[in-house]
Amino acid sequence: MKMKKWVILLMTLVIGLSMALSGCSGGDKITIGSKDFSESMILGEIFSQLIENRTDLSVDRRLNLGGTFVCFEAIKKGEIDIYAEYTGTALTAQLDMDVISDPDEAYRVVSEEFENQFDITWLEPLGLNNTYAIAVSNEVYEEYGIETYSDLATVSENLVFGGGYEFHDRADGFDGLTELYGMKFKGDPVKMEISLKYQAIGNGDIDVTDAFATDGPIRKYNLKVLEDDKGFFPPYYASPLVRNETLENYPELKDLLNELGGVIDDPTMIELNYLVDVEGQSIDSVAKDFLKSKGLI
Repeated sequence: MKMKKWVILLMTLVIGLSMALSGCSGGDKITIGSKDFSESMILGEIFSQLIENRTDLSVDRRLNLGGTFVCFEAIKKGEIDIYAEYTGTALTAQLDMDVISDPDEAYRVVSEEFENQFDITWLEPLGLNNTYAIAVSNEVYEEYGIETYSDLATVSENLVFGGGYEFHDRADGFDGLTELYGMKFKGDPVKMEISLKYQAIGNGDIDVTDAFATDGPIRKYNLKVLEDDKGFFPPYYASPLVRNETLENYPELKDLLNELGGVIDDPTMIELNYLVDVEGQSIDSVAKDFLKSKGLI
């Protein structure tokens, strides 16, 4: 009898442990992931704190999980429930489709395809469009008063362009940009590590650079992001991705996370990235302050 009791007790413990460890959506816990850069981690933390403050769910954070492929495989396999993705990335990297320049059409296509192929829902876009952009120093902006890429083309022969190596190797990079807009910069373009380009434009070594539209150093160096008036760069609007199984188990998540729709525009995301990347504030505190400022928690 004693042996039988011990066997029953052991089985109970094993089952309990198994239930605790199995499936990211088991019980009252969900798992939120992010890619391996500050913006994605900030968004993941915003999702996490919003859910923790407004529901009875607990959140297992797997922030800084890895690149696009790692996060996408994780959500497909059920290892994470939610992470932030970009429409342009979904079209080209995950669906292997051509770029769609219209942001509404791009969102419609990725929403339908992810629903049909992967059983994953795209929630409402957050507002930010982290696409490639072209930025000029404040000195250049004040001297020439340029607002658009077409304006830049008219004075490009007076300016030095410098950018990251990858920007010069992409179809939607330097060669395509200059061909479409007829830009002819002064001398050969300067190629450098991404980490050095903002320092270079801040020091006046270059006048124009490529950027991601929500980069924190845009604020640090007081750069002017110009308007892509011919729509050369594809849209990269961010949205929360959620497994349909997770939404079935916790339907309240849809309306809750959709409260972030349109709330995090480019200037807001630049500020959040700046606070983390330049000022060195913690992602946790930046996310909390943002949510409080919007009255969301």
